[in-house]
Parts: sequence; C-alpha cells; structure tokens
Amino acid sequence: MKLPISLVCALILWSTATAFAATDAEVGAAKATVCSGCHGPDGISVNALWPNLAGQHVEYLEKQIKAFRDGTRVEPMMQPFVATLSDADVVEIATLYASRKACK
Repeated sequence: MKLPISLVCALILWSTATAFAATDAEVGAAKATVCSGCHGPDGISVNALWPNLAGQHVEYLEKQIKAFRDGTRVEPMMQPFVATLSDADVVEIATLYASRKACK
C-alpha cells in the first residue's frame, strides 16, 4: 500500500516537531533555573504574588516572556531576568514549562 506523499510529509514534520519540542524542554531546563526562585522548581509557585508557569500554553508563555523582555509589559522584578534572553531561549523556557503538569 502506497501512502500519499502529503501524509508522508505530515508524518515527517510531526515527528521532527516532536523531537525538537523534547530538545527545547531539556535545554530550557538549564536556562530556567533562575525562574525557579520565584516560580518554583517545577513551575508551581509557592507565593500567590508569582504565577504558576507549569501547564501554561507555550504560545502564551512565549508572548509574556517576550513582552517582559521587550518592555511592552513592564514588571521591574522580571526585567533583569529576561533582558538578555534570545528568541530561542524564550522558546526553550516556554516549552519546558508548557510540558510540565500544572498540579502536583
């Protein structure tokens, strides 16, 4: 049985994206160690002042981190931690927290 080329391409893209997501999360873990000081080691905050990051949608996390970094969302406590993050760093950190469970 021959598979349609579009299906083969879709499967290749899906498997590649899945592999990259795992890699992004693993790399993000090293870059996110400073985040755990406020947001908890697993992205679950112990202080109501700081939101949980675990289980949030990756797109939401990327948007918020970039907004803090670029100054379109101002929070003096966050600014120093995100000021030097590259777009790739943001994706890796967001992927890490999105991959974690929201509740223990």
